[in-house]
Amino acid sequence: MVDFKNSSYLKLRQIKLSEGEELVRQLLIEGESVLSAYKSVRDFVVFTNKRVISANVQGVTGKKRDFTSMPYSRITVFSVETSGVFDIDSELELWFSGLGKVIFEFTGHSDIVEIGRMIATYTLR
Repeated sequence: MVDFKNSSYLKLRQIKLSEGEELVRQLLIEGESVLSAYKSVRDFVVFTNKRVISANVQGVTGKKRDFTSMPYSRITVFSVETSGVFDIDSELELWFSGLGKVIFEFTGHSDIVEIGRMIATYTLR
């Protein structure tokens, strides 16, 4: 489970949709589809049309994975910070009711505005 006291996923870069689907295929429910996926060195985050799935890859071989499912319906507040001239990374902060805050930090090549629009689409229904 995401450590909500140290809840930051750093330097996520976008990966191919097919790669994201492969990473979480066994977790998806009927009618759920992957919208975008991002990966750091080992950990990854996948945004579906129903939730955010984050994975903490553990162990030497990386076979052990801890998946945390965070449904959009539990998001109470979210914040998007775009990259700047000297700070080329962008951030997405999500506050989950009863859980706490999770911060995702993306590389400068990620479209954080589009990520924010996607979060708004599924939280503001």
